[in-house]
Amino acid sequence: MAVLGSEACFEPVWFERQRFEDAESQYQRFLIGGAPCATKGAPTKSVELTPEMAARVEAVEKENRTLRQTVSGLQSQVEALAKRLAALESGSGAAAPVAEPEPAQEEEEEDDFDLFGDDAEEDDEEKERVKAERIAAYTDRKSKKTAVIAKSNIILDVKPWDDETDMKEMERLVRTIEVDGLLWGSAKLAEVGYGIKKLVISCVVEDDKVGTDLLEEEITKFEDLVQSVDIAAFNKI
Repeated sequence: MAVLGSEACFEPVWFERQRFEDAESQYQRFLIGGAPCATKGAPTKSVELTPEMAARVEAVEKENRTLRQTVSGLQSQVEALAKRLAALESGSGAAAPVAEPEPAQEEEEEDDFDLFGDDAEEDDEEKERVKAERIAAYTDRKSKKTAVIAKSNIILDVKPWDDETDMKEMERLVRTIEVDGLLWGSAKLAEVGYGIKKLVISCVVEDDKVGTDLLEEEITKFEDLVQSVDIAAFNKI
């Protein structure tokens, strides 16, 4: 027992260590075929296995059995491979013929057909006819592609001269304006003040065909009813 300061420290002592080492040494000699013998400096009397030693011996035996099974399996695989290799070497010995690569197929044309295909075997008249048919088909296909048309939604404020203006007649006249690319929408009356109402009417136009200047010009032509036209809203569709 060693004393450090005011606290006591005890060094653990394994009294069974020598007996355990002797038993393990004898077991290892037994596994390799040798007769167990006494360890140098140790008594020759028989060693009694403790439960701990017995568990250790059992674990070692289990591990050895597993290793033997693994080695046996590997040996079987090696023997099978050796037999297979011998059978291959004892064959005809001729190398298997290498298949000739097939000629690559011609790449497809980027378009559905060739506008000016090779018609060398046809006469001139037939060549021209086929060429014309191909060009016509190509043009027709291109024309069927839907083009993106830019459109806008416009809301107009159409103001009358006074409160006695016939607003229904004003709306009817405005809707009589027909222009390619113009489609009239809903309409309503909104209060301006002093009993005067304005016509709020919406429309959808194709930007390339109809502009706001054109709409204002056409509507103000009804000068007996229309005082002015304002763009209340303009939104791209």
